[in-house]
Amino acid sequence: MKKFFAEFKEFALKGNVMDMAVGVVIGAAFKAIIDALTEFIINPIIGCFIQGGLEGWTVTIGKAELGLGAFIMAIINFIIIAFVLFCVVKSMNKLRNIRKKPEEAAPLTKKCPLCQSEIDIKAIKCPHCTGDIQ
Repeated sequence: MKKFFAEFKEFALKGNVMDMAVGVVIGAAFKAIIDALTEFIINPIIGCFIQGGLEGWTVTIGKAELGLGAFIMAIINFIIIAFVLFCVVKSMNKLRNIRKKPEEAAPLTKKCPLCQSEIDIKAIKCPHCTGDIQ
């Protein structure tokens, strides 16, 4: 049993797990902000055009009442969160690429040791002087 708890402790305290936990907490807080944005700003603006806003928009089919407005607000939340995450990931990738030093490309040509002409890197015989290249 001690070995089990030791393995769990090692797993739980790894950097990746802690980073993921922080990401989940920040994501939950960000979702709360987006929910407030859609509920208290976007929905009232839409309410100027649709009486009661989207939250109150329901459709009744038989005895079932479908909350289409709440569903549309959830879609709006998703689109906003996805757009912000896309922008964050794109900017992080851009920063990562800026910090990376560009790798030098492998040379495609070399000089013939006999006539000093530029020849293909894979050549074993010079096309200019027909000398053997080692």
